[in-house]
Amino acid sequence: MNTDIAPRLGWWQQTWRLAGAAAIGLVLWVATGVAVSNGPAGEPSPWFFIGDPLVAAGCLTALVWRRRFPLPVALGVTIVATVSVLSTGASLLALGSVATRRRPVEIGIVVVGHVAASQFGVELYPVDNPPGAFWYQLATPFLTAGIAVAMGMAVGARRMEVRSLRERAESAEREQSARAAQARALERNRIAREMHDVLAHRISLVAMQAGVLDHRRDLKAEENRVLVRGIAEGSHLALEELRDVLGVLRADPGLPEPPQPSLEGVPELVADARASGLDVSLTSTVTGAPPDVVGRTCYRVVQEGLTNAAKHAPDARIRVGLEGAAGGGLQVSIRNSPSAARAAKPPSSGFGLLGLGERVDLAGGELRHHPTPDGGYLLTARLPWPNPTHEKRT
Repeated sequence: MNTDIAPRLGWWQQTWRLAGAAAIGLVLWVATGVAVSNGPAGEPSPWFFIGDPLVAAGCLTALVWRRRFPLPVALGVTIVATVSVLSTGASLLALGSVATRRRPVEIGIVVVGHVAASQFGVELYPVDNPPGAFWYQLATPFLTAGIAVAMGMAVGARRMEVRSLRERAESAEREQSARAAQARALERNRIAREMHDVLAHRISLVAMQAGVLDHRRDLKAEENRVLVRGIAEGSHLALEELRDVLGVLRADPGLPEPPQPSLEGVPELVADARASGLDVSLTSTVTGAPPDVVGRTCYRVVQEGLTNAAKHAPDARIRVGLEGAAGGGLQVSIRNSPSAARAAKPPSSGFGLLGLGERVDLAGGELRHHPTPDGGYLLTARLPWPNPTHEKRT
């Protein structure tokens, strides 16, 4: 888009501008006719009544394209105005239109042409001039041209300011849209990570219990009932947790979010996994209560470790270890022994450890996971746990 071309005018805006230029020219034309009648010629020539108005009509018509071709139209109208007093208003309007571009060279060219045209106009219609009229005839067109230039530059400055404000508003709108898109992407990632953390563990346990029912034909009736009851309870809890997550999406933003898990919930998490059939034990030497973010991240690490163990090694021995204190950090480890089972694995998203790594990074910790030499797997996390007493002293 060419910024030098001014926006198009509506028919009413175009009409009153041309009418104003015609009115200025008409006043000068009548005044010139009166002066010529009182001069040595006695009466105006036929050109004054026929040629002069026709030329002025052509100049006013040319002004319709002044915004698209400002300099050519202005020069053309100024040159033609040398033979038409009635075209003076059109010449001033063309000069003001060029001045809106705020280019000194273009403005100077048109101003010189306007002043020169006014001098030729005086020669075209001879009138009686008092002594010293030359300077008056020279100063008057300069004054009118200065007024037209000043008005044009003021209009141009306002036009540039409006354009700048519009561009800034559009830029701000684009930035706001980009921020909103980024916020939506972050929120989608958070929801996806939350749904994975909440549901993957529960569904993995349900899938493991269903796999046992499918592959074990030697189970007693009581063992079958325990597994079926575990599947029913696990499915019910998964639906409840899914309802809680979806409830956050539908809830009023002003309402508080549901309670988040913490370090205190790890024993219950391990107990649920043990009740579902996993061989899991917990060893904890943690003293004190870590910050909420650290405790919640620890819970998610243990949850992901148990989920992965249930998926890939349901018959393995799983050992969960927690240790740490304020000022020394919190260490989490989930180790499972090799698995002899080769049961079909449930579908996996592949983003569990990736999302867990993001959680640990946000908490300022470090996550590691790798197979062990004996064929098992080890998942560890080191989380910061600052000493509040030390922080107050510093």
